[in-house]
Amino acid sequence: MARYLTGIQSTGRPHLGNLLGAIIPAIKFSETSDQEAMYFIADMHSLTTVRDAETLRHNTYSVAAAWLAFGFDTDKHIFYRQSDVPMVTELSWYLSCYTPFPMLANAHSFKDKSSRRGLADVNAGLFTYPVLMAADILMYDANFIPVGKDQIQHLEITRDIASSFNHIYGDTFVLPEAKTDETVMTVPGVNGEKMSKSYGNIIDIFEADKPLRKTIMSIVTDSTALEEPKDPDQDTTFKLYSLLASEEEIQVMRQNYLAGGYGYGHAKQALYELIIRKYAKEREIFNYYMNNLPELDKKLLEGAQKAKAIATPVLERVRQKLGY
Repeated sequence: MARYLTGIQSTGRPHLGNLLGAIIPAIKFSETSDQEAMYFIADMHSLTTVRDAETLRHNTYSVAAAWLAFGFDTDKHIFYRQSDVPMVTELSWYLSCYTPFPMLANAHSFKDKSSRRGLADVNAGLFTYPVLMAADILMYDANFIPVGKDQIQHLEITRDIASSFNHIYGDTFVLPEAKTDETVMTVPGVNGEKMSKSYGNIIDIFEADKPLRKTIMSIVTDSTALEEPKDPDQDTTFKLYSLLASEEEIQVMRQNYLAGGYGYGHAKQALYELIIRKYAKEREIFNYYMNNLPELDKKLLEGAQKAKAIATPVLERVRQKLGY
C-alpha cells in the first residue's frame, strides 16, 4: 500500500479558505483512496515564528479539532502532532550533515524571508526548515507528498538529500514524489483578495454567532443602490455563497441580484444563515473538542504511537548505516 503524507501548519484556527481549499478535499481523498494517509500537525515548524507557548498550544489544538470536526477518520489513518514523535529531530540532525549549505541558502522561502527581514532577523530554524521537512517525510517511507507549487522546491531538496545519502550508504530512504493539485480552490476574503490570515480578511466559521455575522456583514461591496440590478459575478458575497450553496440556491440568488430590489445586506444575511446551517454539526464538534482537550490529546497520542511504529525501524536503519 502506498503511503501518503502531508504536514498541516498550526498557525491558528483554520478559516473558510483553509477548509475549502485544503482540509475538506484532503479528508475526502482519505475517504476514497486505498492509500494509507498520514497527516501531522507541524507544531515544531511553528516554533520558527511563534514565541508564546500558550499560542502555540492553542493553535495546535484548534487545527486538530477542525480536522476531527470535518470527519477525518483517525482509526483508518494516522493523525499526530509532530512534536510527539521527537525521533524526527534526531533524523533531521543526521540529514543536515549531508545537506550542502548552498542548497539551503538558495531555498525560496529562506531567500524571501532574509531579503524582507535581513539576515539578522532570520533564525537558524528558518534556514534549516527544509531539512526538518525532509526528516518529516523520510522518517515514514512516504511515497506521495501533496504540496502546493510554493513547496515543490522543498520536496526536491528532500529528494536530493535522500539521493545523496542513498548514493553513499546504499538504499536507505524511499524517494517521495510530489502530488500537486492544479484545481486548488481560491477562496476570496472579506475584501475580495485571496482569503489569508496575513491579509486579515478571513471568515472563521468556528466563531460564535454574533462575531461571525459581524465579519460577514463587513464584506466589501460596491455602492450600487438596493433597488438597482447588480452583477453577481463581480460581487464577493455572491462568490462565497456560490462556493457553499446548492445549484438551486445559487440560481435563486443570481436572479435576485439581476432583478434589483435585493441589497447586499440581504445577500450577506443569506450567506451567514447558510454557513450556520451547513456547518452546524462541524461547529458543535469543534467546540466540544476545544472544551475537552484531554480527548484531543488522546486522539493525537494514539496517532503518534502509530507513527512511532513506522519511524522506529527507519531510524534504526539509518543509525546502522551511519555506524551508531
